[in-house]
Amino acid sequence: MSQPPSSNSKTIVLPLLLAALLGGGVAAGVTAFIVDDSGGDTHTTTVIRQPAISSQGANSKRSNAAEGLTAADIYQRYAPGVAFVRSEITEQTQNPFDPFGGTQRSESTGSGFVIDAGGDILTNNHVIDGATPGSITVQLADKKTVKATVVGKDPSTDLALLKVDPEGLALKPLPLGSSKDVHVGDPTIAIGNPFGLDRTLTTGVVSALQRQIQAPNGFAIKDVIQTDAAINPGNSGGPLIDSAGRVIGINSQIETGGGSGQGNVGIGFAVPIDTAKSILENLKKGETVQRAYLGITSLTVDGQLDALNLPVNHGALVQTVEPNSPADIAGLKAGDLQATLSGSSSNDTVVLGGDIITKVDGKAITTSDQLSQLVTNHKPGDKVKIEIVRKKETKTLTVTLGKRPPALQTG
Repeated sequence: MSQPPSSNSKTIVLPLLLAALLGGGVAAGVTAFIVDDSGGDTHTTTVIRQPAISSQGANSKRSNAAEGLTAADIYQRYAPGVAFVRSEITEQTQNPFDPFGGTQRSESTGSGFVIDAGGDILTNNHVIDGATPGSITVQLADKKTVKATVVGKDPSTDLALLKVDPEGLALKPLPLGSSKDVHVGDPTIAIGNPFGLDRTLTTGVVSALQRQIQAPNGFAIKDVIQTDAAINPGNSGGPLIDSAGRVIGINSQIETGGGSGQGNVGIGFAVPIDTAKSILENLKKGETVQRAYLGITSLTVDGQLDALNLPVNHGALVQTVEPNSPADIAGLKAGDLQATLSGSSSNDTVVLGGDIITKVDGKAITTSDQLSQLVTNHKPGDKVKIEIVRKKETKTLTVTLGKRPPALQTG
């Protein structure tokens, strides 16, 4: 991805916070967390935004008549629709005594939930990623275990759709709500299979909104719901439910406080249900979700950068340009002056001297997140006009957006 600074590059120290976004959706931040990966592997993710505080508050009046169900009510109605997902993972291993290597088998466990009477079950992609063909099974409330097939998956949102034969099964679909209706302080209920303990219920509240986490393939998942309902390994893919019994998110990752990832510390993350609904038809058809891709990381230009005396006071400062990406082909440039960020325990750095993107198709860019969203709103193959400031000179580049690669390139 990013190239290391050259041997003659300079280093300065600045009191900044890094919030870099890869055009098309990748983020990098300063606080590392561990993915709830039931298969045993760990990945890192980041949180780079402050909680969104609702102006309405948790006590605002809602029009839905179903409000006010107790946790017991919700569990009785909807726990039968939560599935225990198991699969067999086969991995190649390195053996110094065997030049041909070997294989290691393990079981991945997680959760899922029924979304319709036809046998569709939504879960996390990392729950079934790498599963041996034919090894995925689903156990429902009646303890009956049935085979499941992968209909579609989207690694960039860490979502997958499974299907079981509904014949002879008493399927209990869970109603899907809207994550747009969620407020900080709203009650939340998580149902899943932590540590293999089937259909376990935990409760809490929405503790923050508009979080950003990193999918196992390196790309960012935005507008994530943060909750203090206990989420542990095995909860992945299970529903996060509101007080009306509607699914508002898919439990996906946990913060571990820098530990080994073996337990809950009160912060979990759920992919918003609106994200799932936006790609559900693609998943049902087995289609690959195509997203536009620019191929840069960038940093928001705002008041925190005033000390740098930049030529503009808004925009997105280019940090890295992926080789052979649409941005690279169009001529976007990154800088070569490395700045170390003081106030960060992880010694994060930011690269200065690159292009500053100020407009996309005539729309002023005020944040890196806005730039990323504008790219996401396009389709691969679209041409966009990008206005940049390069060493005090304004230029306009035409970029033909590409297809987002399957995974973020890191080397």
